[in-house]
Amino acid sequence: MEDFDYQQMLAGELYVTSEILPQNNARQGKMIAQQINQIPIEDKAKIQELVKKLFGKTGKDPYITPPVYVDYGRHVSVGDNFYANFDCIFLDVNRITIGDNVMFGPRVGLYTAGHPLDSKVRNEDQLEFGLPITIKDNVWLGGNVCVLPGVTIGENSVIGTGAVVTKDIPANSVAVGNPAKVVKTLGEKERKYWEKKRAEYFAAKQKFLADK
Repeated sequence: MEDFDYQQMLAGELYVTSEILPQNNARQGKMIAQQINQIPIEDKAKIQELVKKLFGKTGKDPYITPPVYVDYGRHVSVGDNFYANFDCIFLDVNRITIGDNVMFGPRVGLYTAGHPLDSKVRNEDQLEFGLPITIKDNVWLGGNVCVLPGVTIGENSVIGTGAVVTKDIPANSVAVGNPAKVVKTLGEKERKYWEKKRAEYFAAKQKFLADK
């Protein structure tokens, strides 16, 4: 049986949540997230097993530090080496697509859901909508970042703590603020700086171990 409101939801059109058929509702994802949140933190293997069950698609080695919160869960796909710190929210009434090597700080919120701005339409008919969110490879979102419906964040970008991302962010950018604005474009200067710092770290560690 076709489900009009569920199809409308995934198409980014207006829909009514209460009209979605039981077989397509959000209960299963919320139950899996609840299971994750009750697992002892030292049982990493079990958490990873349930994360793979929670999301529609996962790459290799995904991990979430509990607690985590979702709407559906199955509308989220993540690439390889995905990590989210505690208290992250995936409000996935529409698709959330996350690339490889993406890292979230604590309390990151991805909100695909929206509501009509007109109060009469919003309240009388309980209509809402959702637009997809895309986060490309090698992105780092700092703690308490909010990503709003319809946003794409380009590869290699960094979003600073507390930013509210209302519009697309280009690749290789540092963006901060509310609303988030690009304040730096990442390039060769940053690469050389951090490669130097990495080399210093390993040299210091090697010396430390040799002196023991």
